[in-house]
Amino acid sequence: MSTLKKIVIFLSILVIAFPAAAFGYVYFKLNGIHDSSVDQNILNSTDYKSENGITNVLLIGTDGRPDEKVSRSDSMMILTIDGKNKSLKLTSLARDTYVDIPGHGKQKLTHAYVYGQENLLIETIEKNFELDIQNYAKVDFFSFMDIVDALGGVTVDIQQGEINEMNKFIPETYSWSKNPDKGEIQYMEKTGRQTLKGYQLLSYSRIRHNDSALDRDRRQRNVIEGLMNGVKNLSVTKYPGLVDTILPYVKTNMKPTQILSLGGKVLSLGDLSLTQMEFPIDDEIHSKGGIINHKTGWVLQFDPDTIDILHDFIFLNIPPDKNEKLKQTNQNNQYE
Repeated sequence: MSTLKKIVIFLSILVIAFPAAAFGYVYFKLNGIHDSSVDQNILNSTDYKSENGITNVLLIGTDGRPDEKVSRSDSMMILTIDGKNKSLKLTSLARDTYVDIPGHGKQKLTHAYVYGQENLLIETIEKNFELDIQNYAKVDFFSFMDIVDALGGVTVDIQQGEINEMNKFIPETYSWSKNPDKGEIQYMEKTGRQTLKGYQLLSYSRIRHNDSALDRDRRQRNVIEGLMNGVKNLSVTKYPGLVDTILPYVKTNMKPTQILSLGGKVLSLGDLSLTQMEFPIDDEIHSKGGIINHKTGWVLQFDPDTIDILHDFIFLNIPPDKNEKLKQTNQNNQYE
């Protein structure tokens, strides 16, 4: 079962959403989330595409459940803090992408974390997408509900076709919630914009078999926007409680000074809206054979030529719908 591409909460709360006035309090809390086990040589190397003024942070969400000792990287995103183009970008990496995992051959991208955790996952992403990652942050499965509840809930727009799927998951996610104020279990009964509790939003985020990958991505964007709005609208007096809720679940290679410096760069952008992309590009033209059945399950292949489109988005600020290379490929395919 999959959880939400939820790791964005780390940077959105600690870096994007907190005003500079809160940094003094946060600074003393940040030492506890520093992970010294990650191989800094991988992060510091410049073997692939990178540019001064542009920072790429790998955001990882793991899917461990109670009593599980090994978990996968269920959610993988690249948060780009682009000082050159004054923009903030988010690239979702499909967990089933068919990649070459060093030492393990071609498999799903999500398996890299199982074999070698952050170090191997970062190495795999850099090698296959020819892109340097400068930092990483990770959050685990159960942090999600606590953070949502600390915000007083998150508002999303529920569609009719999502209600039944959500209600299938609610009993399980309700049992996982440790919030003493969660109240009696509440199932979804209506469509439209509504504020969900932690266990309800986790159920929403776990919908996978109800519709298409595009719809799943829409839900992920809804949750990310809801989380960010929740933090931005939070009273300053509630910051300490929120920080205390978040930090036990977070690990990162960044030291406090690095996080605060990165936060300053984000705030200097002015416009904190997120431009988003999903990679690989999943269509008949660019996914090079599309979804195939591999011994490890269904995997998504991709055309290496589309890496240029990913780089254009991250480094040149060109979204896929404005990318002339993508348009030209589509046009050429129509005449073949």
